[in-house]
Amino acid sequence: MKTFMAKPNEVARKWYLIDADGKTLGRLASEIAVLLRGKHKPIFTPHVDVGDHVIVINAEKIHLTGNKLSQKRYYWHTGYPGGIKSMDYQTFISKSPDKVILKAVKGMLPHNKLGRQMLTKLRVYKGSEHPHQAQKPETWGA
Repeated sequence: MKTFMAKPNEVARKWYLIDADGKTLGRLASEIAVLLRGKHKPIFTPHVDVGDHVIVINAEKIHLTGNKLSQKRYYWHTGYPGGIKSMDYQTFISKSPDKVILKAVKGMLPHNKLGRQMLTKLRVYKGSEHPHQAQKPETWGA
């Protein structure tokens, strides 16, 4: 029996819509990462992007468990000496709730060219409106 290997030009991609209202950040991010990677499909191949497109709405209504709202911090470096910056989750969610989900999902994808390619199929929106009705997205999850 031969091992099946998916080819990039033979992959049929679907569009999924996920409502982040009341969901926990980490659990939602891992669900999105599975969809972007294509691990939910029987044709999953690790070195080929077989994942689907994901639209996330209501990003500002996501929550964290425990005291992470005040204790969790996001760090980045400006590139200059002594240029480490940080921001707590409460400030980060108020400034850009879409980037919170994007950053969480990015950490769960492969850290290479393939992972960056997969991340381009993720669209995160602050409110409940999105401009992708023409793609006829299916609702994912309950």
